[in-house]
Amino acid sequence: MVALAAALAGCATPRRPRAPGETAWTGRLALRVDSAPPQAFSALFDLRGSADTGELQLTSALGQTLATVRWSARGAELQRGNHTTRRDSLDALTAELSGAPLPVLAMFDWLAGRDAPAGGWRVDLSQHASGRLVARREQPQPSAELRLVFEQP
Repeated sequence: MVALAAALAGCATPRRPRAPGETAWTGRLALRVDSAPPQAFSALFDLRGSADTGELQLTSALGQTLATVRWSARGAELQRGNHTTRRDSLDALTAELSGAPLPVLAMFDWLAGRDAPAGGWRVDLSQHASGRLVARREQPQPSAELRLVFEQP
């Protein structure tokens, strides 16, 4: 989570406009990782693209870009300010960022109201119609909870 805290020092950049036909979701996310010590993080999010190629931008409430994660078949990269980190997989990169692999690829299905498997994560879509969802991961450890509040496209 130290790396995630360092992301708070990112630079302010405006969100880019959505390209025609591009899938895009915006909202707020909160992540809790039950590690020792427990870790928590919240941010505005902007998720674009698809499970194959996309971008997740995390922003502070004041509009400051905290981190941008991009992925494709070639791997994943994390940009925080002027620093870029590359990894072979999105799971490896998000685990390094947050302390647990985030279910970024499954989020496309979940935000569309579809249940999808995601490495031990279980999603509760019962409040999807009101723009909310909760996903929990019990295994592998550490357990984690991800809460999303989102705008319907």
